[in-house]
Amino acid sequence: MNHTIIKLLFGLGLALNIAFAHGFNLGDELRKAAGELGQAGKSLGGYSEEEEVAIGRQIAGNLLGAAPLVKDKRLQKYVNNVGRWVASQSERPDLAWHFGVIESDDINAFAAPGGYIFVTRGLYRLLGDEAELAGVLAHEVGHVIRKHHLKILQQSRLVDLGGKLLAKQVGGDDRIGKLIGSGAEIVSRALDKSAEFEADRIAVVLTARAGYNAFGLPQVLQEIGHSGKDDNSVALLFKTHPHPDERLARLGDAMDSRFDGLKGQDLAGRFYRIK
Repeated sequence: MNHTIIKLLFGLGLALNIAFAHGFNLGDELRKAAGELGQAGKSLGGYSEEEEVAIGRQIAGNLLGAAPLVKDKRLQKYVNNVGRWVASQSERPDLAWHFGVIESDDINAFAAPGGYIFVTRGLYRLLGDEAELAGVLAHEVGHVIRKHHLKILQQSRLVDLGGKLLAKQVGGDDRIGKLIGSGAEIVSRALDKSAEFEADRIAVVLTARAGYNAFGLPQVLQEIGHSGKDDNSVALLFKTHPHPDERLARLGDAMDSRFDGLKGQDLAGRFYRIK
């Protein structure tokens, strides 16, 4: 275990074996989701991690140009600690993961290739404890692991079939800027329902492995589902994701009663509240 993971382990005070100490049984569908993690780095072969990170950095930069990070260093540090701990449970623990909360009242979260993940202020304020935050971040980690957005970028021909950047100087070509757009658009559009359902299943597995309450993400989805479609804060989320009720139904079928006896932590008392 490298020093970064050891530091996170002590910083968060969570034990790796919590999930397994209670007879954690993924069941067929969740076991499949966990097994898919090991294959994530092997899909879409032909390009380097450096190129993947370069693409993500460009997208993240464009997104932050439109919606900057919330000016709260303690908040950003906290979210990075939680996110990196959750990501360390995946098959890509050594990726240089970056997490942040951006200035937007919308209720949404975004992932870009290479491990760049952002939550809006609006969504963060909706959260009630650290397990819910972990569930949201784990869903976005799932998108990165499965390289869902890289597939979309390949289809848009930003990246060729061999995985090489069409322009070596990332950010220096107007065509790339036009293809990526504001950043928020490319990381939220065109993912089909199967990708969202897959990321949900992966999120449950990762949060449980990290020692959190496995129902963190379902609780958030339930809360979002109470918002009406006319609520402007969730308009983009409803447009680009399956309805939370549909996601909850799929997760319910996948989880069944297998997590009922699992004593994960909520850590509401440690959750950082935005001032």
